[in-house]
Amino acid sequence: MSRLRQHPESHLVSRIGWLRAAVLGANDGIVSTASLIVGVASASAATSEVLIAGVAGLVAGAMSMAAGEYVSVSSQSDTEQADLARERAELAGQPDLEREELARIYTERGVSADLARQVAAQLMGHDALAAHARDELGISEVTAARPIQAALTSAATFSLGAIMPLVMVLLMPRAFLVAGVSIASLAFLALLGGIGARAGGARVGRATLRVTFWGALAMVLTAGIGALFGTVV
Repeated sequence: MSRLRQHPESHLVSRIGWLRAAVLGANDGIVSTASLIVGVASASAATSEVLIAGVAGLVAGAMSMAAGEYVSVSSQSDTEQADLARERAELAGQPDLEREELARIYTERGVSADLARQVAAQLMGHDALAAHARDELGISEVTAARPIQAALTSAATFSLGAIMPLVMVLLMPRAFLVAGVSIASLAFLALLGGIGARAGGARVGRATLRVTFWGALAMVLTAGIGALFGTVV
């Protein structure tokens, strides 16, 4: 058995597609729902009104995340497909030029000119479009856009994130609702930052601080607006 088979590797970059959508959805679910709850509660609304606003925010936010992710990632997918179609036509019309273009890419990466031409010829003989997609366009199986996966992941994780501050509304006395939801949501955000960093192989401290800071800022601003309108009204 070869040493390569005895030493399989699992790279974290393979998680990029779903991990980005999952972290974005969960973060937005916590921040937007907690901010909405804090803003409405700061306007002296009753607990039932705060809960209704939070549930409405959860449903609207999950649908918005799903639609937004699907549309945006579909746009990326359309661009990728257009580039692949253009590359397919170029390969059919001028294969020699495309072979030289691929060899030049390898030469710029440090491969000798003769070896680069051999590699380009062998790769194009095996799967020319895949070789150009990967090395010229930067499109691979790992990085390819997946609209449905992104939409479902974002909607699901948004809902999960939004449920956390909603549960706090049910558990907290009205007098401590703003402070309780804020503190709990910041704790949830810190946990999310740590989990996302661990899943992506990044530094936990930096990711946790980044997520918590922006969540705190959003809640402070919405609490201020809610208190202002509550006083005016």
